[in-house]
Amino acid sequence: MAHRPVPRAGEGKRGEAGHLGYLLRQASAGNRLRMERALSDLGVTSPQFVVLTMAGAYPGLSGADVARLALLTPQTVSVIVANLEKAGAIARRPHPVHGRIQAIALTAAGEALLARCRERVMVNEARLRATLSPEEEAVVRRWLASLALDADDADAAADADKAGDAGSGG
Repeated sequence: MAHRPVPRAGEGKRGEAGHLGYLLRQASAGNRLRMERALSDLGVTSPQFVVLTMAGAYPGLSGADVARLALLTPQTVSVIVANLEKAGAIARRPHPVHGRIQAIALTAAGEALLARCRERVMVNEARLRATLSPEEEAVVRRWLASLALDADDADAAADADKAGDAGSGG
């Protein structure tokens, strides 16, 4: 069997002939690599940027809430929050209603760090949009958002099924 060279991104199954799921994964991996490179000299990883972004957008969330929004495990978010807290970017306070839950918010230093990160991320965002018209960008955004909503709906249905099975003793 003759050895075939591995196709470059955009060629063969790594291009328009590929499965959509694979193409999404490939694009996501490429985007994450660009993000990591853009943020590296700030000492911020892509998951840390997501946590900073969510904490800035929705102050007072719990770690579990941030994990759901950031698509990370609660354990990963716990480590990220602890590291960002040590760096002075995040503060944790007892939740006003549920005292055992820690509410997460950005500090002034965290807001400044997030602003520096956003400058770099916006360069990457512009690169992602570079070949799209505003109409095409709107279509892509709606499509990606619908995929995420569909996944959330499927997760909710699976959770409901599990709860029903547990409640029926089956």
